[in-house]
Formats: sequence, C-alpha cells, structure tokens
Amino acid sequence: MHVRLNAKCIAFRKEGDDIAVGVDCEQGSPEVIASHVLLAVGRRPNTDDLGLEKAGVAMDKHGYIVVDDQLRTNVPGIWALGDCNGKGAFTHTSYNDYEIVAANLLDNDPRRVSDRITTYGLFIDPPLGRAGMTEAEALASGRRVLVGKRAMTRVARAIEKGETQGFMKIFVDAGNKEILGAAVLGPGGDEAVHCVLDVMYAKKPYTVIQRAVHIHPTVAELIRPSSAS
Repeated sequence: MHVRLNAKCIAFRKEGDDIAVGVDCEQGSPEVIASHVLLAVGRRPNTDDLGLEKAGVAMDKHGYIVVDDQLRTNVPGIWALGDCNGKGAFTHTSYNDYEIVAANLLDNDPRRVSDRITTYGLFIDPPLGRAGMTEAEALASGRRVLVGKRAMTRVARAIEKGETQGFMKIFVDAGNKEILGAAVLGPGGDEAVHCVLDVMYAKKPYTVIQRAVHIHPTVAELIRPSSAS
C-alpha cells in the first residue's frame, strides 16, 4: 500500500479496464493507475428535514445540532441525542447520550459528555480497539509521554490461534502515571482494550494493570506491561 499525501486536485479517466487517477502531490508521479477508486467525502448529519429552524434550535455550519455538556439545545426542553449532535458517531456514544439525558432529567445526576473517554472498535481482521488519545495527540499535549509497545507475536493466545499480526501500544503521562490512550490491533483487540479503558475512567496509574494478574492464555494479558519507555 502506498499513501500519497497533500493532493491539491484530483482527476479521473478510463485507461482500458483500469482507472487513471491524476494527483497533484508534493512528491511522486502525477498519475496513478488503479483497478478501483474509493472516494471518501465525509458525512453530514441528517437534520435538514427536522424543521429545527421553526423551533429555533441552533445548528452549526455543518448541520449538527448545537448542545451543551449535558446535551441541552439552546431551546429549553429540547435535548439532542445521537449522531445529530456531533458528539460521537457510534452506537455506544448514542446510547451514552441517552444515559446522560436520562440521568439529568430523571435522577438529578449531572452527567456530562466531557466525562466520556473516546473509544471505538474497527471490526476488521485483525480488529482494532482504541481508547483515549492517539499517539500524535498525546505527544502534542505538552506532556512528557511514556510509550509502551508490544507485538502480538509475544501473545501466547495469538500464537495458538495462528493470528499474530498486530501490536498493542499504550501512552502514559510520565508525571502522574495515568494512561492517556491505547491502541490494540490484533485478535480480541476490540475486547482487550476495555482493560485499559476502565483504568482510565478510574484515573488510576498504569501500575494498577502492571501488577494485576491476568488470565493465561488470553490476549488481554499482554496489556500487563513490565515497563514503558
């Protein structure tokens, strides 16, 4: 796989049974021959036909409904949940939106969107589990960051299954030892990442996982790091 970055303009034309893609990039050939083209143009919320302007509900320039930290809109009594509020694009974030609204409305429990740690899974092969900051975000945060990485080739369960592609990576604040983020790419990665996520919610240092006894042989046992650098 070759990645071409910073394309300024794109053109397409037929080249026999293939497709010629014109790219104006900083480096490389101005044309690429390919069998297929995937053009990703992003997504927009489906809010056009809700009549929000009649109710006076504010939207941003992208069409997302503007909400506060507890998912209230600018109109009293109207709350916005799910993809339409731009606070998440997953089933689990939409359900958590419901939990936040229900807690505030029914239980006098001031739950907030900002308490939510970003997490998601990509159900590819091997699957990817993500939690918290990316490595780029952690390094850009101004903190001194410890980074730990281990390959799936060191996981007994992955070896037994014959699925050793992938790795685990974790980012830690060197000051307070709290976990900033993690990525688990490999068999069971979408499940194993919850070991990290729960410790992040508890705001406990990574040493809690380091000293925990995990079941062998499982994928999650690799998360118990011996060191970070």
